[in-house]
Amino acid sequence: MGLLPHRYPFALVDRVIDYQPGKSAVAIKNVTVNEPQFQGHFPGRPLMPGVLIVEAMAQVGGLIVTQMPDLPKGLFVFAGIDGVRFRRPVVPGDQLTIGCELISIKRQRFGKVKGEAKVDGQLVCSGELMFSLVD
Repeated sequence: MGLLPHRYPFALVDRVIDYQPGKSAVAIKNVTVNEPQFQGHFPGRPLMPGVLIVEAMAQVGGLIVTQMPDLPKGLFVFAGIDGVRFRRPVVPGDQLTIGCELISIKRQRFGKVKGEAKVDGQLVCSGELMFSLVD
């Protein structure tokens, strides 16, 4: 809770399991049937929306960017995605393991990370995510 500004129902990181300052982070998101998106996505066949998988990856990437001591403090927001691909559905009961690795920081305002989300070691989503510091 102290590392990211997100709160329920949009906090999509349950636990950080590995962190290398300025380099990478790995975190867990436990997918549970009582999450609000499953009421309508889809009744009788709940699937985690792809945009929320990408948002979870962005939150893990944000852990890397926001914890870098040489960057200005402030709100880094999701600014773009490149090459995101979904490989299999994510359903209640799954545990997402999300790993992100820093690719670059530009002008101390823009960051780019490579992210992967896996369930039981199988890739479910991958891509590059960009962040921007909001004044």
